[in-house]
Amino acid sequence: MNTALVVIDVQESFRQRENWAAVSNPKIVEQVNRLVEAARAKGDLVVWVLHSEPGSDTVFDPALGFVRPIEGLEPAAGEPVVTKTSHNAFTTTNLQQLLTLHGVGEVVVSGIRTEQCCETTARVASDLGYQVVFAIDATATHPIPHRDAPADRSLAEVLADPRTLGTDEIVARTEYALAGRFARIATVDELTAGPTG
Repeated sequence: MNTALVVIDVQESFRQRENWAAVSNPKIVEQVNRLVEAARAKGDLVVWVLHSEPGSDTVFDPALGFVRPIEGLEPAAGEPVVTKTSHNAFTTTNLQQLLTLHGVGEVVVSGIRTEQCCETTARVASDLGYQVVFAIDATATHPIPHRDAPADRSLAEVLADPRTLGTDEIVARTEYALAGRFARIATVDELTAGPTG
């Protein structure tokens, strides 16, 4: 079975936000690079997905120049780079067509945000019939403010609020929601280990 590594939204946009200081996985670039190198060595397809919000005048507006892979990540020649405008990597892109073209039956999901674009992509991929592996420590997220919290609070205020959902809890909830239902949870070490025996 052919496998594709899908790298979701590991882009400069996120580093421009104040909450980058509270990112759950500061080594996201290193972890994704390990997966990318292993996928390339095996001849697996690597697909890069970027999130775009044209005309929004935010860090996700391509006109501002941040909708590109984060520094330290570099798509190789011939590796598809697709741009999405939805939370999952399928709905507004040709990702499924690319996977079908390459005979892919298994998708390895990595990227930013663990519980949002990554989890949503994993669920959709599962529903589309792919075997899904969720590379839990090659994802990253940020603390989530309570739904009733004011939108314009500083990061310090968000972190000080006891109602804020912390990153450890977000990652754990994502694992519980996906495991045994939508995906197999795996670590980068497990996914990059060489053959045994």
